[in-house]
Amino acid sequence: MKLLSFIWVLGLLCTPQSWGSTDVCKHTGSCNECILSSASCSWCNAKNFTKSGESEGLRCAVRAELLSRGCDKDHIIDPHGSVNVLQGQPLSESADQESVIQLHPQAINVKLRPGEQRKFRVEFKRAEGYPIDLYYLMDLSYSMKDDLENMKKLGSDIKKALHKVTKSVHIGFGCFVDKTVLPFVSTVKSKLENPCPLRGEKCQPPFSYRHVLSLTSNLTLFQMRVSAENISGNLDMPEGGLDAMLQAAVCTDVIGWRNVTRLLVFASDDVFHSAGDGKLAGIYLPADGHCHLNRNAEYSQSYLYDYPSVGHLVQVLTAANIQPIFAVTSSVVSTYKALSNLIPKSAVGELKEDSSNVVNLISEAYNNLSSTINLEHVNLPKGIHISYDSHCSNSSTLGKAQGQCSGVRINQTVSFDVTLWMDKTLCQQGKQSFQLRVLGFTEELKVDVEPLCACDCKDKELFSDYCSRGLGNYSCGICSCLEGHSGKHCECPLEKHNNDKACWSNSHLLCSGHGRCQCGRCACDVSFRGDLCQCDDTSCERFEGKLCGGITRGVCECGTCKCSDGYTGSACGCSTDTSGCRTNDTLCSGHGSCECNKCKCHPGYYNKWCSECPECQTICKKLTNCAECKAFGKGFLKHNCSSSCQNINVTLAKAPLTGVREKLCKEKGEDFITFLVREEGDFFHVTVEEKQETAPVTKHLILGLTLGIVFIGLLIILAFRITVEIYDRQEYNRFQKERSNAQWNELNNPLYKSATTTVKNPHFIE
Repeated sequence: MKLLSFIWVLGLLCTPQSWGSTDVCKHTGSCNECILSSASCSWCNAKNFTKSGESEGLRCAVRAELLSRGCDKDHIIDPHGSVNVLQGQPLSESADQESVIQLHPQAINVKLRPGEQRKFRVEFKRAEGYPIDLYYLMDLSYSMKDDLENMKKLGSDIKKALHKVTKSVHIGFGCFVDKTVLPFVSTVKSKLENPCPLRGEKCQPPFSYRHVLSLTSNLTLFQMRVSAENISGNLDMPEGGLDAMLQAAVCTDVIGWRNVTRLLVFASDDVFHSAGDGKLAGIYLPADGHCHLNRNAEYSQSYLYDYPSVGHLVQVLTAANIQPIFAVTSSVVSTYKALSNLIPKSAVGELKEDSSNVVNLISEAYNNLSSTINLEHVNLPKGIHISYDSHCSNSSTLGKAQGQCSGVRINQTVSFDVTLWMDKTLCQQGKQSFQLRVLGFTEELKVDVEPLCACDCKDKELFSDYCSRGLGNYSCGICSCLEGHSGKHCECPLEKHNNDKACWSNSHLLCSGHGRCQCGRCACDVSFRGDLCQCDDTSCERFEGKLCGGITRGVCECGTCKCSDGYTGSACGCSTDTSGCRTNDTLCSGHGSCECNKCKCHPGYYNKWCSECPECQTICKKLTNCAECKAFGKGFLKHNCSSSCQNINVTLAKAPLTGVREKLCKEKGEDFITFLVREEGDFFHVTVEEKQETAPVTKHLILGLTLGIVFIGLLIILAFRITVEIYDRQEYNRFQKERSNAQWNELNNPLYKSATTTVKNPHFIE
């Protein structure tokens, strides 16, 4: 987008004739309106810049046009944005420092003009040893019985694995089952007291979510509190995990989250309930996103609020900078991968049936999450637009909706170029701000955006003498007249000049519809002129998209192109030069006319110089007989070659023939012949390619290949016939053998019936 804007502005600077063809700087009566019309528009505040009868809107144009029209650069108002770093502490090398800085800068101020783009750079470096908070949220439904027993033993291993990354690790624990209402949990009294499926087994009563241990560095306390937990149970397969995640994210003080890397490990072996499922139990109020933990640290409002939606959960986790790690069994991995795709900075790992691999799973997931850096914006005001260019160690991506780098190592710096631009609507709202942050980290970059929507002309004069001795206020080169006065210098009392008859044109339009009547005269709009604004200097024809072909070809005057020397046509699109039509000082080979430096051929002739026609002999055809007779003594002219080919010099050369200025010919004479032709006036230089005689070996090779193919074909036919014969003999022998082994013959076979039928006449007397 920025490149396109640059090319467009460059085109304006390089083609001043097209200024009048653009509408971006038209119809602006003040400096403020001018700079808001387009980022390329400037305003000239010089006194007497516009001539009598001209509109003050002519002060608004691109800078190059104003300069060409005589406006001094010191009088051109063209505000541009800027970027100022308000706070830019350097990046930290490690987390051992008192204040860890991983994002630079920390605060900036950006001044933006509507339509203009401003770019600034953001750098991020992962500090070695950055602290980690890990909250382990475990499903305690009955199917997780083995997992709980292993979890009681693995607390030290989890902390030991994280200590390889940082010295500061806090670990906490929470658990969940499901809402304690039908149909999710049995409400039979005995089942509420002991939901285990086996009578002899002891389970704790069901609950929605319970916070067991706040984040702490005391590993002994963690193991003790986890060991005190017991398994529970519910009725249906899905669990209430989303309820638990939401409460763990919003109950910041209870959980004890610090402003460090926040990990939430979610361990389960089944799918989850989501928004709408609560209606099965008559729960219809949507989750409110607030903390509802009672004195026992249990979610006390689970019977009142429905499960959160995935979108709501994503919003809460992102706002809290929590990175979830889903440790789930193989049967539900695909479900949680789909959920992870919707949650930024989340990971999924396959958990063994007894959770014995949870330590390695957490370690791998953390490494994957921390090595991916995502820079995004928060609370972006409406009307401000943003794009990111990511510069990673091995690659770069441009113009994306967020910055992203993968595989980032500790103490490796990655940078992002952030581009901002704003709409005009932001001018009414004044100064705005938003934040940039890296997902999974608490540091933020505050960005203040200050709109540049007004001109700072610094020439304001109240009741200025320039405005007819105090009849108006002067600012930015123009007069703002007091009530009852008008005109460029407020020289026209309205009661004396309310007659506009002189401004009416024959078309019955005031100032031809292209201006306004002031003091009995027309003040024309931009690009119009004349006593009645009847001349339009932007209505001429265009050539190649430019008015009158561009400033080098012509200018538009009152709707007609006035062409420069060397150009002609209604749009100055034709060059009067004829160099492109000449060959050997002949214009279009004598078979056409030159128009716009291109040949327009007579009927029957074609190509660039009108040198060919269907009945014409080409230069190749004309020289074929001479080239053949002089080079090889063959052809139709072999008996009178010298007299017929006096203006042709022929030389022999080995193949292949190459030439830059020569014409390559391949023609059929007595034999096929290839040659190059170079023309010098009436004399021709011909280079003929030597013929290569076919060696006898080639003939023998062709004959041998032919005979070989025939012989192989005969062998294949013979082999086929032999194979068929052998197969037929084998089948016949098998038939004879089966026949000899038969126990019945046609005489005593009970199933045999003779083909002969004997009928006896009862009336026959022997």
